[in-house]
Amino acid sequence: MQRIDHVLPWSHLGSERKVSVFRFGEGERKAYIQASLHADELPGMRTAWELKKRLGALEARGLLNGVIELVPVANPLGLGQLLQGNFQGRFEAGSGKNFNRDFVELSAPVAAALGDKLGDDPHANVRLIRQAMADHLAALPEASSQLQGMQRVLLSHACTADVVLDLHCDAEAALHMYALPQHWPQWRSLSAHLNVKVGLLAEDSGGSSFDEACSLPWLRLSRQFPDAQIPLACLATTIELGGQADTGRAQAEAYAEGILAFLAEQGLITGEWPNPAFEPCEGMPFEGTELLFAPHPGVVSFSRKPGEWVEAGDEIFQVIDPLSDRVSTVCAGTSGVLFAIERLRYAQPGFWLAKVAGREALRHGRLLND
Repeated sequence: MQRIDHVLPWSHLGSERKVSVFRFGEGERKAYIQASLHADELPGMRTAWELKKRLGALEARGLLNGVIELVPVANPLGLGQLLQGNFQGRFEAGSGKNFNRDFVELSAPVAAALGDKLGDDPHANVRLIRQAMADHLAALPEASSQLQGMQRVLLSHACTADVVLDLHCDAEAALHMYALPQHWPQWRSLSAHLNVKVGLLAEDSGGSSFDEACSLPWLRLSRQFPDAQIPLACLATTIELGGQADTGRAQAEAYAEGILAFLAEQGLITGEWPNPAFEPCEGMPFEGTELLFAPHPGVVSFSRKPGEWVEAGDEIFQVIDPLSDRVSTVCAGTSGVLFAIERLRYAQPGFWLAKVAGREALRHGRLLND
């Protein structure tokens, strides 16, 4: 195992923050796994520790067929943002920016750098594109903030990988994942290993989140240069490992084993690995996700649990105003998987309380909610 520490720029006087990358194995192929880019989403960090132990043992036994890079703590900035004992790990305190938005878009600079150099050899094209991505990130002007520097470090390690797993979680949720629709056939096996309940599929959900900053450039380049053989060479996903409280040992061990079994299927690990214990979940258009809101303030009582299938018209939650005795029942407007609910049981204006993944498109444009 090799440990690589990247010191972030613009630390405050008398302090220093760094991002640590643990590299296992060697070879041409590579997987990259990071956890807790939203720093208050800790199931991924707990799972990453299980992965770290298992990868060390697999490397010692000579069972790794490529490089696997692991970043257990992807966001040291957010970990330091505590307000009266509560994490503020989703947004950078100084700027208000979401830690998982506005990663560098790589397709345009790669297209400008390579021009007519891309040909009919897909392997050569992959090498050229990855080198151009790395060169562009290295040549950028010095980062103007810790956040920008951190994002560049993470993307510079991930953009040269064949497989990228970004481990997150929701408030209270069933396991779900985000991916390009073109990649869904390959992700179905991982969904079965982890018992994911739904895959949310979109080519561009808006906001340049980390997984799309890794995978989407390949799709854009393949369309910009249709005469060149450009495969979708970066299989990237965001995996939501349940809810924020789901940090149990048994859960983390099961998630780690499922991820390793999937990487073995991808040829990065040898040895005997179990078949998926569950059925693959359904991939649904991210445009079909319905966000449910409360019509007024009050205490929230949920009628259904994350992971359940609901029909349009089914009651999802009630909002009770104990001062006026107003009670409102909020129902699903679409049939699908109720995959996440808000942890806070008090309704506030503009904050979603439940998410249902349906099969029919309901929204267009930017799909991510900050």
